[in-house]
Amino acid sequence: MRYVDREDAGRALAGPIAAALGEAGVTSKPLVLGIPRGGVAVAAPLANQLGAELNVVLARKVGAPGNPELALGAVGERGETVLIEDVISGLGVGAEVLQTAIEEAQRELERRLAVYRRARPAPEIAGRVVVVVDDGVATGATFRATLETVRHLDPSLLVGAVPVGPVETTSALARIADIFVCPQRPRRFRAVSEWYDRFDQVSEEQVVELLRSG
Repeated sequence: MRYVDREDAGRALAGPIAAALGEAGVTSKPLVLGIPRGGVAVAAPLANQLGAELNVVLARKVGAPGNPELALGAVGERGETVLIEDVISGLGVGAEVLQTAIEEAQRELERRLAVYRRARPAPEIAGRVVVVVDDGVATGATFRATLETVRHLDPSLLVGAVPVGPVETTSALARIADIFVCPQRPRRFRAVSEWYDRFDQVSEEQVVELLRSG
């Protein structure tokens, strides 16, 4: 199954998440947290379908030298750092280079916090059912950092949800969340974008608008 766009993916997640929450005996409305930027475009229609509160949670990928799209790990908005040790060792990334990449990710994360928190203040998480959403995962480093960030804030139930991701990555993420929902878990996986008919870049302005109207 392919998704038309991120809105379609968000609606497609609503049924499985509602069913999983029902099986867990959850009766309260969850807090839905989207990972900018594409994850917020999935989280907004999902929150609407569930009648839930929408907000944003931030983590920033630590990009590899010369290949910033390849994740060495990620940093979370509460200071958590997750590193993918086999990628780091395989590329021979030294400690100094790695530290520089982490600091760059932290600076960008701080910039994004300044932008998005003006649109929607940080939510209260302790004791709540929280659903963390992205538009898909590849290595899962950013998503893992985000889950660990939210876990640190003591939700009563932590749910991870993505429309698509490779089976190895999603299986690993499912061990971190209390509930993990991913309708599409292909064994042959090249890119998240291949599972969407439309996968346009989501701008910061679009994220802010979604947060303000959500």
